[in-house]
Amino acid sequence: MGPIKYELIKTCKQTGARLGRVTTPHGSFETPIFMPVGTLATVKTMSPEDLHSMNAHIILSNTYHLWLRPGEDIIDEAGGLHSFMNWDGSILTDSGGFQVFSLSDMREIEEEGVHFRNHLNGEKLFLSPEKAMQIQNKLGSDIMMAFDECPPYPASYDYMKKSVERTSRWAERCLKAHQRQDVQGLFGIVQGGEYEELRKQSAKDLISLDFPGYAIGGLSVGEPIDVMNRVLEFTTPLLPANKARYLMGVGSPGSLIDGSIRGIDMFDCVLPTRIARNGTCMTSTGRLVVRNAKYARDFRPIDENCDCHVCKNYSRAYIRHLVKCNETFGFRLTSYHNLYFLLNLMKQVREAIKNDRLGDFKEAFFEQYGLNKPNAKNF
Repeated sequence: MGPIKYELIKTCKQTGARLGRVTTPHGSFETPIFMPVGTLATVKTMSPEDLHSMNAHIILSNTYHLWLRPGEDIIDEAGGLHSFMNWDGSILTDSGGFQVFSLSDMREIEEEGVHFRNHLNGEKLFLSPEKAMQIQNKLGSDIMMAFDECPPYPASYDYMKKSVERTSRWAERCLKAHQRQDVQGLFGIVQGGEYEELRKQSAKDLISLDFPGYAIGGLSVGEPIDVMNRVLEFTTPLLPANKARYLMGVGSPGSLIDGSIRGIDMFDCVLPTRIARNGTCMTSTGRLVVRNAKYARDFRPIDENCDCHVCKNYSRAYIRHLVKCNETFGFRLTSYHNLYFLLNLMKQVREAIKNDRLGDFKEAFFEQYGLNKPNAKNF
């Protein structure tokens, strides 16, 4: 069976959303789930104890960044990523593909792989499907991602067609190069942009390789929300019902609900921690920028409907003071709250699926969050 298993527990009668369970060598968790991002083997400002306290069962780390610093050999010597960062939950590593395509202006794609420059010092580097597998095998994550090409949005049909075909060939090479199939699962990534025919081709190619799970890539890259939802509507049903489905790079509250309704099981995004460092908080009534002057004497919690450790103990006024003074503790508090908020949102989504009322939940949430207004920003 392999190290990664997916069990479908229930389908929501109202929406078709899936309640499932993913099992990895480091535990199991119910889906749909949000995965906090720990790019450099740490979720910024959070300890593993913090993550456990908010019931984060799986986190994501980044192959490209860990390859550059500290290097996969050092992590391997430490006993793998779990041991290195003292995290006993599940870990998913991306392949590094997205970073190569997004961080480097100077890159050259060829069949063998991608030549590009290190974004830190300009050194010439080369990443291929085989190298991405070798690095991830040494990192020792529970779920590894295949190395794919991440095309820009928008891209022409012809460009996207060649890109999809290359991604399929690279996926096959990834499978052959994967050395630890008994303890690490490898997910394929469906590409194809907004073109239904190409998404079908990509899904067909990858399903024939029988990965234990499938990601939908190439979304949340600047396209409008309605385009992303439309692509999910015709792509998700192409994927096997008995395997986990992962939407990469999505973490705004509205899109987590929309994605769940369209059959997605797993999500990740840097959004909650990135905006936290600007003093922006997610609340049950929408965005709150705690650094704004109007909160200087506001002694209420960030969100009066939230029961997280931060909201129970600290005021907007105090957190604003910390953020304005660039105190790390302020960023820690806003980061904790935002991560808790999204993890708790997904808990509510799972509960709504159990009760066949995710459509009602979405309606109430969008109304309270202000997402039903014309030109509303998802976040």
